[in-house]
Formats: sequence, structure tokens, C-alpha cells
Amino acid sequence: MRALVTGGAGFIGSHLIDRLVSRGDTVVVLDNLSSGNLDFIQNHLDSGKVSLVKGDVTNYQDVLSAMKGIECVFHLAANPDIRLGTKITDTDLKQGTIATYNIVEAMRINGVKKIAFASSSVVYGEDAPMPTPENHGPCLPISLYGASKQAGEGLISSWVGTFGLQAWIFRFANIIGTRGTHGVIFDFIHKLKTDPSRLEVLGNGLQEKSYMEVGDCVDGILHVMNNTDQQLNLYNLGSHDTASVKRIAEIVVEETGCEGASIEYTGGDRGWAGDVPRAMLAIDKMLQIGFDVNYNSEDAIRHTARALIEEIGL
Repeated sequence: MRALVTGGAGFIGSHLIDRLVSRGDTVVVLDNLSSGNLDFIQNHLDSGKVSLVKGDVTNYQDVLSAMKGIECVFHLAANPDIRLGTKITDTDLKQGTIATYNIVEAMRINGVKKIAFASSSVVYGEDAPMPTPENHGPCLPISLYGASKQAGEGLISSWVGTFGLQAWIFRFANIIGTRGTHGVIFDFIHKLKTDPSRLEVLGNGLQEKSYMEVGDCVDGILHVMNNTDQQLNLYNLGSHDTASVKRIAEIVVEETGCEGASIEYTGGDRGWAGDVPRAMLAIDKMLQIGFDVNYNSEDAIRHTARALIEEIGL
């Protein structure tokens, strides 16, 4: 299969490319390298099994050109920093909603029929039951990032209904692991690298979410796609439990060896405006088709902390 991976030089995208290449696919990466890292995929570029189109998903002509000869699109490119939307409010509109329109329209023009879309648990908002099933509604996201993901789902669903696309929409838990370039564990390690004596934690530390290791995530994507065949397939991807931000801070302090560091909380029930304090996805559908994770939340957090400490060089 000839696949297009948007954001393929990024965190999740590069792990997905590892899997696609290993099963024999030819891959085209569309990435503007604003947050991606060519080192993550350089071995595949050197092998000739992956080609890079340096372009932007917000530019329709870039997308249209990259789409030629493609059989399946994995649309992962998005704004990686949810908090940025609180300062530059059209960030997620451009990098999320408009980018997804560009993808599905370029698919229509090029006759590409299959798309996998990286959505998020944040589409459910903050009043959803825990664990949250895929049929929960209405979805009322509280962040601009969440709104853009919900809009992307709607665009894809409408292209399925109107133009005959086949789609897999994945609502991710918090994805963590090797090659991470942002997120709470990444931030904590950098803070302790700057000052090993204290760790500032945004909020009260009681925020509680489900975490999924990135290898489990990309294996889950491919397993679901191999075992489902509806026109529109919607799946949560996550683990069996949750972990608090307080527990993450404790694990990172342990793993960095900064055990004398004081953990200091800024207060409030969330880290920033638009943050959902508690989230856990129901993963019954994922389990029913035979996929389970290797790591639950705390194990994934410790694995990630160890990997990022080595990568960052603490």
C-alpha cells in the first residue's frame, strides 16, 4: 500500500511509519517540520522506503501534490500545543479544521478513498461519564483544540456520506512514549533539568487522565483498521486506568534522581483554560476486536520518563 502520513516526522507519526515500513508499505510524509524531527525517520528516508514532501497541511496545493498516487491517508498533523490556542485563537482553526478540509478535498480530487484520523478524548468535554463510550453525546469540547478535532470528525463523516470515503476516526487518550516532544512528562523533566530542587505543577495535582504508550497507540490504529470494514469506524484508543498529575510528578522525581525536589502546586482544578481535569475512555470496542495494551497508565508513564530522560540527557 502507498500511504500518506501527515505529520509523519512527529511523535506519533514517526512510530506509525516504523510499523508501516515494517509491513512493506511505501510511505509519503507531508510535514512542515515545525515540530517534527527528521532524525525520527531518517533511517527510512535513507532506505528509500519513505519520501518526504516538505509542505504544510494548511496549504491546499501542498496537500493536493502530496496526495497523488496515494491509497490511504493517516492524518496526524495538528497543533501539538493545546495551550497555544488560548493565545493565538485561530491556530486550531487553521492547523486543525482547515487542514482537515484540505485533506479530504484533495482525497476527493485524487480519488483516494481511505483515511485514518487522529482525534482526541477532548472532544467529549468535561461533563462526560467516566469511562466515556464512543456513543456519548452531545460532545461539547471546552478547548479550541477539542473544537477543531470535533470539526475534523464532522468533515470526514460528511465526506464519507457525500463522496464515498471510508474512514477510521480514533479518539486518543493521552499518548506518551519515546520521541515525545511535549506534554506533562516532557515538561517536568525539563523543569527539573533547569532546577533540580523544585518542580512546579500546574493546578492542584488531582487532575486524572488515562495514558497510552505510543507503540500501543499505533499498533491499535493498525489492528482496528485490519479488523473493521464499515464506511465510518469510530474507536476510542486508551488504557484500562488513569493516573493523577501528582503521581506523574512523583514518578518523574524518582526517575530523574531529584528525590530532594519539592513538588509545588499552583492551585486550581486544572492546568490551564480549556484543560479537562478528569478523563478516561471506555475501550470496550477496542478490546472486543482483539486488541489490548502492553502498558497501563502508570507503567507507560514510568517507561516514558526513563526514555525521555535518556533522550533529553538529564
